[in-house]
This record gives sequence, structure tokens and C-alpha cells, in this order.
Amino acid sequence: MKHFDVAVIGAGFGGLSCALTLAERGAKVAIFERLTYPGGCASTFQRQGYRFESGATLFSGFGEGQLFSEWIERHQMDVRFQTMDPVVELRAGPFVIRVPPERERLIEQFCAFDGAPRSQIRSFFEWQKKVADALWGLFDDPTLLPPFSIQSIFRHIGRSPRYLPLLTAVGQSVGDMLRRHELEKFTPIRAYMDAVCQITVQTSADKAEAPFALAAMDYFFRGTGHIHGGIGQLATALSDTIAHLGKEVFFADPVWKLRPHEKGWNLTSRRQTITAEKVVANLLPANLCNLLGDNPDATQSLTKLNTKVEKGWGAAMLYLGLDRERLDNPEAHHIEMIDDIDRPFLEGNHLFCSVSGTDEPERAPAGQRVATVSTHVKMDQLWKGEDACQANYIDEIHRRMRYTLSLRAPEIAAAKVFEMTASPRTFERFTNRHRGFVGGIPRDAGLHHYLHFSAPEVDTGLFMVGDTVFPGQSTLAVSLGGLRLAESIS
Repeated sequence: MKHFDVAVIGAGFGGLSCALTLAERGAKVAIFERLTYPGGCASTFQRQGYRFESGATLFSGFGEGQLFSEWIERHQMDVRFQTMDPVVELRAGPFVIRVPPERERLIEQFCAFDGAPRSQIRSFFEWQKKVADALWGLFDDPTLLPPFSIQSIFRHIGRSPRYLPLLTAVGQSVGDMLRRHELEKFTPIRAYMDAVCQITVQTSADKAEAPFALAAMDYFFRGTGHIHGGIGQLATALSDTIAHLGKEVFFADPVWKLRPHEKGWNLTSRRQTITAEKVVANLLPANLCNLLGDNPDATQSLTKLNTKVEKGWGAAMLYLGLDRERLDNPEAHHIEMIDDIDRPFLEGNHLFCSVSGTDEPERAPAGQRVATVSTHVKMDQLWKGEDACQANYIDEIHRRMRYTLSLRAPEIAAAKVFEMTASPRTFERFTNRHRGFVGGIPRDAGLHHYLHFSAPEVDTGLFMVGDTVFPGQSTLAVSLGGLRLAESIS
């Protein structure tokens, strides 16, 4: 029986980051993945001659000195990052906002609207920048993230003046902040904030915990753009690097059972049984519970965490093949769409669409391009009904998605030559994520977010990474979580 220092379950970006960091430090590592390719919810899969991004399509962390750029340079990875301008185009009927990669240009757009309260807008963004700089500074220098050392604590003390703007936002919602700056009735800012909050912190502006959401507003300005060929190019490069460093990477080998062992943990997968001193689970808490069996000490904390996860969302998707001759924009681009700005930004009323570039011919049959279109799904609404009710609910969401797409991006709808749909049930079937939950725990306003600042140790030597534990959502965030956990373990 093989023995490893650390076994990592799940080759999503949290697991890949943890395994790579441990591999760089010389640990004996094995990573197990149920799919035949890496990336999890941020992966690129193949169907009928197309290469689609499964869910996440826009990525940060590629700026100079940021995590992904450092990995690519250090290991000479064959990954091509493309900057974008605009990063996203928000189409909302009464107005269009082309979100640039620079803050000042975005502010100028808001100030150019008729009747815009210019001084309030500039005041709000000046304050937002201070909050974002304080928190993004932690992402730019991961040694400041938990777990804390004596040195990092002293560094935080030295940086404490930068954190003062946070004190006025902690426990408050973004809606509270807009009211404080007298912007709650300025429709472009209000709709923009709802859109940003829904796709980043998984809730509306009126509910979003302000520091998290205000930092997420900077997402477009922090090394964010497109991966040529799809995010799977980076996931594959990471897994290949782990293998090149002499570590074990097992695809199509799902873990079935996890039990305490005198040498740490006994792990049984479809193909083998191994032991490991420590285990890192890049899984949802419900999925980890299923592996642990009758282990009340571990499953009790996981059950509590799962109740938070189940307040979150699923996604409905349209995977499209597009006639490249019918699209004027040759570049990869992202369009965010809202049908009715007065309705909740979910269930087809709000879409995020990502279109591949003409310079990515490997992603579609000859003469075509691909697009991934997504919307949020209410999971309590989906799972409370019988199978027929669930199917009807998803069918109605897909119908609404097509309507919003034809309304706000008619050029995409007119170019469609192929369509494949997906739902939370699809995500559950292919990724094994419990009931298809995606996106992590909604960051609703409240002090509870600040109680746990590191990857939880579920049981002795058993840890979690991923979008349900700190630092939470986004490919960059889960990767930083995996990095810091690996540094703590090693």
C-alpha cells in the first residue's frame, strides 16, 4: 500500500494550488480527481467538437507579481492570458456600461449619465478604493493571509491605518453604503452594483456584506481577463506541473471512502487504497461527509457548514456554437445582460455570456465560435418539487435565458447554430458537487463572516479548501486558500 505525506481530493483550483505548493516544497503528494480533466467548476470540457468552459469564464490574478502570473513564469507554463477592453459590457436596456480595466474610466462613464450626481459618485469610488486596496493587498501578498505567524501579525499592526476604512463598512450592506453616499436612486450605479454583487459574492447589493462586495468591485481592475483556449489550459498546466515535479495525479479515480488510520488517513478510491498523513478535501461539505461515514466528530462541523452552503445558488447554462461570420467582434469578449433591472438578478433575468475569439479555432468546428451563458438558479425552488416540476422550472429558466439573450445580445442569438443546456443536476452528475451547488456561500451582511479566517481542520489532519471556506469565491481566492493551507501544512 502506498503512503503519501498529503492526499488531495479534487483537482479544482483549490486542490491544484495546494498540491502544487506542496510539490514545490518536496512533499510526497497524490491528487485524486473523478473527472478525466482538471479544473472542477473552472474547467474546459469537450462535447461534439466544441470546447466549452464549464462555468467560470473571467479570471483575475494574472497581473504582474500576482499568483497565476508567478506560477506561469516560474514553471514556464504554456498559458496565454489576454487583457480585455472592455473587460465586460453590461447591457441593461436604459443604459450600457462598458467596464474598462481602469477605475477612472469607469467613474467617467457614470458621471457622463444625464443627471448623474458627480460629487457623490466620486466620493463613493474614492472610499471604495480605500476598502478594496486594503483587502486586495492581502491577495497580492498571500503571506498576510491566515494562518497568521508572529511576523504577519506585526505586519498587520503596521498596516492598521489602511484597515480603518473597513470599520465603517463591516456588518453593513452595499445598499447601506449607497444610501450613505446618496446614490441609492441613481439607477446605473444601483444596477451595476447588483450585477457585481450577484456574480461575485452571490447576493444582491441590499444584502451583500460591504467589505467583500466593495473589494469585489475591483475585480475588473486586478489582472483580469481571458485565457486563450479556455481556463482548462491553466488547470491542465498546473496538473502537468505537479506530475513533472514527480507527484502522483490520478484522473478518473474518484475517492469512495476516507477513514482515520494509525498513520493518518486511509483513502479508498475506485482504483486503489492508500494511506496519507494528511488529507486536503477540495469538496463541498456534504460530499466530504459522504466519504467519512460514521465519524460524528468530523461530520457535525461539516453539517453546520453545509447549512450555509444550501443557502446558495445553482446555475443554469446555455452552451452555444456560433457562426463566426455573423459576429462583428473578432475578440474574445464578455457581455452581462439584464432584462428588467427592477426584478431579482437571477433565473434568466440576468445573464453572463462569454464568447471565444476567432483566434481560438480549436474550440469549435470550422467556421464557428463558442459561447457560455449562465444565470443563477434558486436551489430551494428547484429541489422542493418532484422530477417533473424540477424539469419544468429549469425549462422555464432556459426559455427566459433565450429571451434575454435575444433582447440584449441579438447578435449572439442570431449567430447560434448549436445549443446544449445544463442545470444544477448536470453539475451534480458530472462534478459530483452536492445537488449542483456552485459559487460558495452568499456573503450576506453580518459579522459572522469574520469568525473563521482559515481553511478548517475538520478532524486531525483533515482539511478543506474551495469556495465554501475562507477566502471564498473566485478562482484566485480558492487558489490562494490552497496555497496558504499548503504552506501551513509544510
